[in-house]
Amino acid sequence: MQSNRGSVFSGAFLIAGTTIGGGMLALPVLTSQAGFVPSLAIYLLCWLFMAGTGLLFLETSTWIKGESNIISMATRTLGNGGRVFAWALYLFLFYCLTIAYMVGCGNIVVDILGGSIPAWLGPIIFTVLFSPLILLSTLVVGRLNIFLMAGLTLSFLGFVILGFKYVQAEPLAYRDWGYSMKILPIAFISFAYQGIIPTLNAYMHHDVKRIRKAILIGSFIPFIAYAIWQWLILGIIPLKGEHGLLQTIAEGQTAVHPLKYFIQNESVYLLGQTFAFFALVTSFLGVTLGLRDFLADGLSIKKEGMGQVGIFLMVFLIPLAVAVLNPHIFLNALDYAGGFGSALLLGLLPILMVWKGRYHLNLPYQPQLPGGRVLLAVMAIFVLCEIAGEVKQLFFH
Repeated sequence: MQSNRGSVFSGAFLIAGTTIGGGMLALPVLTSQAGFVPSLAIYLLCWLFMAGTGLLFLETSTWIKGESNIISMATRTLGNGGRVFAWALYLFLFYCLTIAYMVGCGNIVVDILGGSIPAWLGPIIFTVLFSPLILLSTLVVGRLNIFLMAGLTLSFLGFVILGFKYVQAEPLAYRDWGYSMKILPIAFISFAYQGIIPTLNAYMHHDVKRIRKAILIGSFIPFIAYAIWQWLILGIIPLKGEHGLLQTIAEGQTAVHPLKYFIQNESVYLLGQTFAFFALVTSFLGVTLGLRDFLADGLSIKKEGMGQVGIFLMVFLIPLAVAVLNPHIFLNALDYAGGFGSALLLGLLPILMVWKGRYHLNLPYQPQLPGGRVLLAVMAIFVLCEIAGEVKQLFFH
């Protein structure tokens, strides 16, 4: 029925909510050594790239009859090899993200309770309170997400209004262009939303034109938010010194954590924490919904009765165990998710699928991303260079 069809507005906000999450809280920390202007250049590059791969996923979904998912897309275009590749990468990426969001929200729970509970208990409390939301329908969660995004927007605007006077110009002038390429992994994951496209496809009744608008609008909103957030954090918190951003990296904390040491205003810090909470919860919902639908479709499990219980346990048990055992893994989980999982699954895979579908299988298509073979080749080279840099950083640093 028309009344149950998701609007472009709600679809765009579902994408924006999925995108603006743990990555935003890690961005200023992990990109601080590059500086403000180089970081913005990388953000723009990654937004263009990830908006493009989102459109490639949308194009590929038109080749699947009925409900599509990343596995069915990979199987249809790349065969069984593509299926295995997609399965492994999807689980790696989405479990890394779920772990990061559990840890990030768990840290907020610990702060709210004044540090009166151990760090490992925070993720458990958060998961018990919010994991049942994925038992609801996508339509209901989509509507709930609008209210969460309203909370996210209001707390963000409040933080900007009260926090801008604390920004200093001097730290924003720092630039290290040579370091800027090292921040690609966290930038990749901070613009990731493509896992929600199959869910969005069903939510918006496979209306390609409207989904395309939702992708472009929904993925651009985070770019603006990231630019403002970067300006605030890098302008308030120094790079070096006690409680600086380098120390924050060493402690595996979010960008909000050190604010209390540099802003003598409890309201500003509280708004920062509120924003962090909404950012993590909206992204947590988007990621776990995508993982729920992925497991249900991939394993042919009905999302009702004992099947629903089984999916619920598969979504949350492993990430919660890792989060409890490693309550300071927030930044590392996001770095691995972006450098490998996001780059390969959400970057390289859609390029390969569209190339194979268009030019080898000769499937009928209406290009959602112009540029043909040349643009696809340039995008593939970009991803491979990022992965090579991440491998070098991980094993030869």
